[in-house]
Amino acid sequence: MSEKRKNKHFGAAIINEVKEMILMGKTQKEIAEHFGLKDKFVVKQLLKRERAKERSLPATRIPQLKARPRTKVALSEQDKDDEIKRLKMEVELLRSFLQVVGRK
Repeated sequence: MSEKRKNKHFGAAIINEVKEMILMGKTQKEIAEHFGLKDKFVVKQLLKRERAKERSLPATRIPQLKARPRTKVALSEQDKDDEIKRLKMEVELLRSFLQVVGRK
C-alpha cells in the first residue's frame, strides 16, 4: 500500500556539479539520468532549494521597508506654484463649463 520513500541527500560537491552541468547547457532530465534520479523534478527541487538558501544568506540580505512607499516626493516651491496655477486654471474652466451648461 505505501512504499518507503528513498530520500537522497546531496553533498556540496554534487550540487556544484549539477550547477556546472546547468551552465554547460545540460537539461534537468539529462542531469537526473546522469545521477540515476527518478525524474527531472528532483533536480528542479534541488536547484530551487539551493536558490532559496542563497537568497536567505544574511550577508546578501537587503532590509525591506515595512511601510508603504510615498506616492509623491516633496515638491519644490516652483513646482508648488505651478501646481496651484494649474489647479486655478482647472477650476476656472470647470466654472465656465457649468455656466455654459446652465447650472449656477
